[in-house]
Amino acid sequence: MRCCLDLKGQKMNIAVVGLGLIGGSICKSLKKHTFHKVMGIDSKKETVKKALEQNAIDEEITADRLCEANLTIICLYPEGICDFVRENADRFKKGSIVIDTCGVKKAIVDACTPILEERGVMFVGVHPMAGREFSGFDYSTDTLFDNASFIVTPTDNTPQIAVDLLSTLAGSIGFGKVVVTSPEKHDKVIAYTSQLAHIVSNAYVKSPSVHDFNGFSAGSFMDLTRVAKLNEDMWTSLFMCNKEALLYEINYIIDSITEYRDAMEKEDKKRLCELLRDGRILKEKCNELYKGNSKEKEEKI
Repeated sequence: MRCCLDLKGQKMNIAVVGLGLIGGSICKSLKKHTFHKVMGIDSKKETVKKALEQNAIDEEITADRLCEANLTIICLYPEGICDFVRENADRFKKGSIVIDTCGVKKAIVDACTPILEERGVMFVGVHPMAGREFSGFDYSTDTLFDNASFIVTPTDNTPQIAVDLLSTLAGSIGFGKVVVTSPEKHDKVIAYTSQLAHIVSNAYVKSPSVHDFNGFSAGSFMDLTRVAKLNEDMWTSLFMCNKEALLYEINYIIDSITEYRDAMEKEDKKRLCELLRDGRILKEKCNELYKGNSKEKEEKI
């Protein structure tokens, strides 16, 4: 499949669909670091107005003008991404690339790839590993992706040139590392590294003791509760799209916490100490692995 995306000196038309935290930040980063034309689509006219006033986009377009875009970046909830692709499948430019930015990949890639492939359009699932505990365009920033990871999830039929070009674009707007993996591997790992953390944090703050934290909290409390403040509509959609992998992680941590509880109930200090030591050692190994991997600009999993 021929690709019309060219980053070697050619000015591109890039359409960004959904100007929330991620979409707005992508627009601002593109305008800050590149010379590409950025075209925005959003259902909220007030959001589009803000994006224009802040020079985050060059102009607003409707879906009818997707045929002008070399690259379309869809920043919607999972269901919204699939609906948008289905409804506008014949409007994308032949030879162009369409990507999504949501936190689950297999369900999106499986749904969108065949629809666009038969029309000569490439679909690639990506995941910018950056965010905030706030949502919406008002919280978007041109530094959100600085030194973050950019995950690309090609299929067996994805042309290598598409992966290379997206990786180059990611680097140009501030991402520090590109990770190339399969949609299946992405979802399995992200269930542990991101989704489980949000569930644990959200459940943790539901203790009655949370009302007495003032004056008794330090860094550990703030670290563990930060992502409890989330967009419940978006995260519900993400969790359900990755239910199998996430349930595995939830069940595993329940079993693990039970071991700590049982050791304390039995007053088994030796076992409790062993559990704590094992966790410390694993964390230290993770730190060393992170230091080693962070030195590589691109990683394949």
